[in-house]
Amino acid sequence: MKILIDTNVILDVLYDREGFFDDSSAVWDICQTGKADGYISALSIPNIVYIMRKELDPQRIQQLVEQITMIFKVVDLRESDLKDAADSFSDDYEDALHISQAKRIRADHMITRNVRHFENSTVSVLTPSQLIEKL
Repeated sequence: MKILIDTNVILDVLYDREGFFDDSSAVWDICQTGKADGYISALSIPNIVYIMRKELDPQRIQQLVEQITMIFKVVDLRESDLKDAADSFSDDYEDALHISQAKRIRADHMITRNVRHFENSTVSVLTPSQLIEKL
């Protein structure tokens, strides 16, 4: 099973977010143990670093990128993704971009806590808990 994981699921684990950590951490484990092929958008890594910038020094950024890329495959960002996302753009260009990338890599599911942001997705969208139940 191939899954594209939204940035918020990654941040749930990195920030140990109460109420979300356990399920999001389980998604990491599912990918790390090979029960699913986990992908993240190339856009997610700079977004994560930007969001966490106050807590990160250059050495910690390097460690974080290494940790993420050991567990998840990174989906490159192509011109076709940018154009497809712009063509299908509704409220959130970044979400449209994730949908475009998920379609291109033929992901079985997108994993996010914000399912309502992906209501128009042609790729199945699951929350972390729904993925856990499915497996």
